[in-house]
Formats: sequence, structure tokens, C-alpha cells
Amino acid sequence: MADKIAGYFVPGVIALSTLTLITWVVIGLGHPEKMQDGSSNFDMTLKMAFEYAITVLAIACPCALGLATPTAVMVGTGIGANNGILIKGGEPLEMAHRVKTVVFDKTGTVTEGCPRVVKVHCFISPAVLKFSELCSLIGSAESNSEHPIASSISSFVKEYLSTETWGKVSKFRVSAGYGISCEVSGINQMISSRSQAKTLQDSTHLMKRGENMNILECGVEVVQSNLKEMDFRPNNLARVVIGSEKWLINNGVAMDDIAANVLQKQQSSGNISILCAVNDQVVCVVSIVDQIKEEATVAVYALKQMGMRVVLLTGDNAKTAESTAKKVGISQVFAEVLPNQKKSKIEQLQKIVGRVAMVGDGVNDSPALAAADVGIAIASGSDVAIESAGIVLVKNNLVDVVGAIKLSKKTTRRIRLNFLFAIFYNAIGIPIAAGVFRPLGFSIQPWMAAAAMAMSSVSVLTSSLLLRTYKKPTRRSLETSEFQRYRRRINDNFHVEVHRGLDDTGVLRSRNLSDASLVSRLSSYIGQATTKITSPRKKRFSPFEETDDDDLANTKLIV
Repeated sequence: MADKIAGYFVPGVIALSTLTLITWVVIGLGHPEKMQDGSSNFDMTLKMAFEYAITVLAIACPCALGLATPTAVMVGTGIGANNGILIKGGEPLEMAHRVKTVVFDKTGTVTEGCPRVVKVHCFISPAVLKFSELCSLIGSAESNSEHPIASSISSFVKEYLSTETWGKVSKFRVSAGYGISCEVSGINQMISSRSQAKTLQDSTHLMKRGENMNILECGVEVVQSNLKEMDFRPNNLARVVIGSEKWLINNGVAMDDIAANVLQKQQSSGNISILCAVNDQVVCVVSIVDQIKEEATVAVYALKQMGMRVVLLTGDNAKTAESTAKKVGISQVFAEVLPNQKKSKIEQLQKIVGRVAMVGDGVNDSPALAAADVGIAIASGSDVAIESAGIVLVKNNLVDVVGAIKLSKKTTRRIRLNFLFAIFYNAIGIPIAAGVFRPLGFSIQPWMAAAAMAMSSVSVLTSSLLLRTYKKPTRRSLETSEFQRYRRRINDNFHVEVHRGLDDTGVLRSRNLSDASLVSRLSSYIGQATTKITSPRKKRFSPFEETDDDDLANTKLIV
């Protein structure tokens, strides 16, 4: 913008200087009494005209206009870096203040990103499949995956069995967002002599006493439910399928009501729960906890106070996402969104609500970070995500999202103030330099104009340096008495609206529906009609329509 203004400014000033020269020559020759000492001498007229023309050129300051933006951006990015907010250039800094919606990824962003196993529900008799053998199978299978959930399971198995080796895995197949399948053999070597006595004791405890068991050193509870028999031999090849209910069904594994109820209950409590099947039979449900970051709730609250709309976008199941959203105060959730769908979801939101910021940390988030108007990455995340984002939170603190947006607003205000000063300076200085006020006895010499021009540049630089007074918001400064009342309110009565997958019809039911295509409108109407038929007593809400948290006690699940 500054370059564009300067491109017009310089030719304009040259034109004004030429006009000043011509005007004073005409005045001097046509009205000699107006000249100094009443002289009408041509040389004196020409000298005076050139003096005013040069003064106009000297006082006009494209430098102030040209420095208005880059100096403020340079100071703003430097302040951000000092406060743990790495801003990659002026574009993300200037764009952040225009954001209307902030989208958060869940795992590793809203949560700590360090999931750990807390409970294992077993459905197979330990007389057939010992718990140590079960751990060996699922640990070996998950060791081939880089997903954080897989890492938490393999870490638990390593700790429990005190082993660094895995069984032989073949025909490994992974489906992002769904699960894995493979064949595992050679698990006997995993049970080392050091851990063999302990694991055999645990298996005997489960088999003979039929009670639940707490693995104290790992902090994991083992629960037995509806124990079944199956044909399993440790030395044989075992087919292992781990993932969501849909993934198991697609792989020919039958689901029973007991396992489905356990899965649903664990997910409703906020745990990340996955199903494990061996030889086409569900053998256990593994429940995993990923702690929510302490500052997540206050960061969401501060963004809402700034007029932002906050959305949770995750590949986790709807119930787990809903539980997390309730705890942090996010009222719109898009769950079960596959990694390759996150970018499409961001683009959908941009069409509906305008400028969107995406906050994420994983490889799966990188396309969405690049597609968002402002991508904000967590420094502890993947290198791909950091590369895709325009802003990086070095301290991994979500309050810095608030800090980045506030810094952008303050920098933008300073840029506008610099432009206003530069325009005001030239609007006042050029007429004075052109001699407009000479009849009143007031005019300046060229050297005075040059000094004024230099001072205008110094003034713009000084104005930009005042950005150094910026104080980044902290968790303590945001946790006001009003926030405490807000937190009690969301704990007692908070409405969360959950959508699964891309959920096109849900997104397109917005205030800006008139801007959507005819096909999208028809899809929206069909979706609404289908919902009325299948769920006549449930009201559908627009995912981008403000709701009163105090009036809505029940959570609506929109499919």
C-alpha cells in the first residue's frame, strides 16, 4: 500500500512544484506590485518562483509515507519475537487483526499432546489370551505407526513388559483417521526374563481371581467384562485390527453390544478410546487421556471477549471432542474430520464467515494452516506445520494466540496513525512551501523545508518505536473475576453443537446462505428435511449462529 501511494505521490509532487513555478511566474509578471519591494524585474520574479518550487520539492516527504508501514511491521515482529511469538513477515502480522474466526485443532493444541493409556477393558478370557500376550500384539502393531495415540500405546507396552523389542509385523496397513491393520507373529521374544515373572503373576491374577487389576507402575487400570473364549496360539500368526468402530466393521470384525457400550461410555467421559481386535474378534477397548492445557479455557474466553468466534476442528470422535469443547468453552465443534478434509473445512468456513485463523501443531494440520488466512503453529509440533504457518508460538502457550492478535491490532493502528501523520504533514507543509500564506507574511526557505522533511521521517520512526510499550497478555492478567463467573457458567450449563466430518449442509445453513450456490442450497434443504424425518423432536442449530449458553442445557449432536 505504501509503495502504491508513493508511486502516485512523487509524480504528484513534481506536478505541484511545476504548477507553483508557473503560478508565481504569472503572478510576478502580471502583478509586479505583488513582488518584493514592488519590483517587477523578470530575474527577481524567476528567482522567487524557483525558490517556492524547490521548497515544495524539499518539504514533500514520500519517506514518511514509505516508512509508515515497514518500520511499524519491523518493530511489531521484533516485539513478538521478544514475547515468544514468531511472526514471519508483515502479511500475517497485518492479517491477524482481520480474523473473525479462530479454529483450534484438539490433540497437541488444546491438549498437551502427550496422551497416555489409563484403562484397558478386556473382553477375552486370560486363560486363552494372557494380558501380556494381548499387550505384545497391540504394542507390536502400533509400533509401526507415528500417530500420537499409537505412540502412547506402544510406550505403555514397553513400560509394562520392560522390553525394547517387538514382534514381527507384516501386511501393515494404515488409514488416516480410522486405524491400522496388520499381521503379528513372534511375540514370545518380547516377554523378557526380567518381566516374565511379573506378567505371569498379573495374568494368573486375572485368570484365577477374575477381578480387575491396577498396574501401579504404569498407572493403568485393567477391567474385565463379558469374558469370551477364542482360538489363539502365541506361536501362530495373529491378525490385529486397531481403530474406530467403523474401521473394525470395514475389516470384517463383528461388534457386540458390550464392547459398543464400553466404547461409548469411555468416549462420553472425554477419553480417547479405540477398539482392538485379534483374529476378527474384539478383545479390548483401550482408553487414553490427553490432558487439556491449563491456559486453554482462559485463551478461548479472551478470544470471545474480543468478538472472535472459536471453533474446534478435530479428527477425534464426536463424543470425545464434545467433552473437550465443554471443558474449554468452545460451542462449535467439527469432529471426525479426516486429515485430508481439514483444508476443505477451512475453505468452507472462509466462504461463510470470512477471515479464518487456524491453530494447529501436526503434520495433518499443515494443509489447513497453509489454507487459512493466518496459520498459527505450536513450536513443539511438527516441522511441516511450523513451515506452513505464518505465526509460531515459541512458548507453546495458547494465550499467545490472544497476544498475537492484539499485537496485530496495535501494529495496524500504529501504521494507520503513521499514515495519518504523513498525510497531515504533507497537506499542511506543501501549501506553506508553495507560498500560499505569503500574503499573510508567512513563508519558509528551502533549507527550512528540508529540515522539516527530515523531522517528519524521524517522527514516523519515533511513532513506530512507541510499539515497544506493548505488553503481552498473560494468563494471570486474563483470569479476572468475570472469567471466574464464565468458567462456573460453562461448568454448570454449556451448549455444544457437534458436527461430524465435512457436514456441508450444517456449514451452509448460515446467515450468508444467499451467497451459496444453488446446488449447495438444495443440499442444505435436503439435509434439513432428512433431519426432520429421522429426528422430528430435535432442533437443528446453525453452527455459526450465536446461542445463549445459559438457556441451552442440553447438547445437540448433529450428524
